[in-house]
Amino acid sequence: MKSNHEILQSFPTDTRLAGRTAVVTGSSSGIGEAIARVLAASGATVVVNGRDEARSQEVANSIIDAGGSAHVVTADLAGSYDDLRTFARLATEALGGRVDILVNNAGIYPAPPTADLSDADLDAVLAINVRAPHVLVAEFAPAMAERGTGSIINIGSWMSRVGVPFGAIYTASKAALEQMTRTWAAEFGPQGVNVNTVAPGATSTPGNADSAEILAIMTAATAAGGPVRPVDIAFAVRYLASDEALFMHGTVMDIDGGIVNTRLG
Repeated sequence: MKSNHEILQSFPTDTRLAGRTAVVTGSSSGIGEAIARVLAASGATVVVNGRDEARSQEVANSIIDAGGSAHVVTADLAGSYDDLRTFARLATEALGGRVDILVNNAGIYPAPPTADLSDADLDAVLAINVRAPHVLVAEFAPAMAERGTGSIINIGSWMSRVGVPFGAIYTASKAALEQMTRTWAAEFGPQGVNVNTVAPGATSTPGNADSAEILAIMTAATAAGGPVRPVDIAFAVRYLASDEALFMHGTVMDIDGGIVNTRLG
């Protein structure tokens, strides 16, 4: 099986998203980077977003070097409501006044036992994982609905539907995002906006590289037999953003190697 890096370095281009624009939050590395690069490889012009401008620009440069189109708009999604709305405005301006695809990917995942979670981390999870997607959908979805077309894809988690003995607020935040997906699908779907969730399984990213052994153990008894690659999530996002998914509304697409629904041992 090819690695995530190998696939992204030799990824074929196509035109299924040509002429469309996309905002991918938290796309300066990991899953978000893969999503931004795959959407761009299919013709979308992408806003790369992160807190670190240099890292975000590296991703944008990789897209441009591969023949795609990308802009960088940095923002701290844990900032104020005004900060979030300013980000939405700047991203829209960077894309020429129109956003066709919003991917709410940015998220943080502190997962200590409940009694050990700091107040600051609790506030940050709620701000980035729940508040930011809500504000950004409120900013972007009405214009999509007015045009009669658009795609919103939220990145959830396999952990939102199982009980684990840690990370209560993280898993709750992803469950909240999945429920907002269903509500937004009902709210905006009749106006032509598709809203769906992709739920990754245990995924190997730069952010959890020091937990490679734990990921291997967690996924050894799944049907896939190993961790999800970020590009696997990106492929699902691309499908949901395409015309092939016009009848996908309020769906949670599990890209988890079978970790929720299968047990081999």
